[in-house]
Amino acid sequence: MQLDGVLFFPVTPFTGTGEVAEGVLAEHVKHGVDAGPGGVFAACGTGEFHALEPVEYERVVRVAVETAAGKVPVFAGAGGPLPLAKQFARAAQKAGADGLLLLPPYLVGSPAEGLGDYVEQVASASDLPLIIYQRNNAVFTPESAVRAASLPTVVGFKDGLGDLDQMQRIVLAVRNAVHKPFQFFNGLPTAEMTVPAYRGIGVDLYSSAVFCFAPEISLAFYEAVTTGNSARVNTFLSEFFRPLVELRDTVPGYAVSLVKAGVRSRGLDVGSVRAPLIDPAPEHVRELERIIATGLGLL
Repeated sequence: MQLDGVLFFPVTPFTGTGEVAEGVLAEHVKHGVDAGPGGVFAACGTGEFHALEPVEYERVVRVAVETAAGKVPVFAGAGGPLPLAKQFARAAQKAGADGLLLLPPYLVGSPAEGLGDYVEQVASASDLPLIIYQRNNAVFTPESAVRAASLPTVVGFKDGLGDLDQMQRIVLAVRNAVHKPFQFFNGLPTAEMTVPAYRGIGVDLYSSAVFCFAPEISLAFYEAVTTGNSARVNTFLSEFFRPLVELRDTVPGYAVSLVKAGVRSRGLDVGSVRAPLIDPAPEHVRELERIIATGLGLL
């Protein structure tokens, strides 16, 4: 399975009393799929995977799968403590997901060998294709990346560190040693800001949180990138993405809660984020709405 296009990472809507709002999630996923992404990644970082317990998680994945209805692949997040990561992997397969995005293990730092063991054991818990997510405490060496990429079901490597020298070494090592279809992803928050740099080292795919609340902006940027319209790319980066990133960086956790606020501002009540994240302050919501209006004006 080869992914292409803009990758959609839906938020997980909650009701006013804190339960998963399945109907709203279905509407959110439907709007996204209708806009034309290359894939749906449910219950991942933007979808507050960290805040979901296993029963909720399986329901979120199942709603995404049923709503996508085979139009695009649906991947589901997994990660955390090893027994739970394996439980999530099995639940995703039961819910009909097409693949997994393996988030970091819980909290602890580990040597590359232990990280390789973690990937191997989670991969063995289901038959689903698996994409590794390098981020925070999950840091691979070129050698450990090759070990993980050589596993039969591992099909991709997503980078959320932003160390281009290290990532280039991993790309070269895996491409030289692993002879099967394999894809690399730019997984930095607001990945569009670094898309030109990552494309320079051969990493074309990226996740787009903006697609959640402004798919038309996300797709217009993608078209500019893939057609080589560097002037339009730079306009989007300067006038929309840079202000968005600067707002995102004002408060920890805004990489998720600003996205959810953006979805609400476009007319879909997806509720609040779960603690320990916080919803954006009113003045930050107003600034977000101004940034979105500027981005829509660029269209």
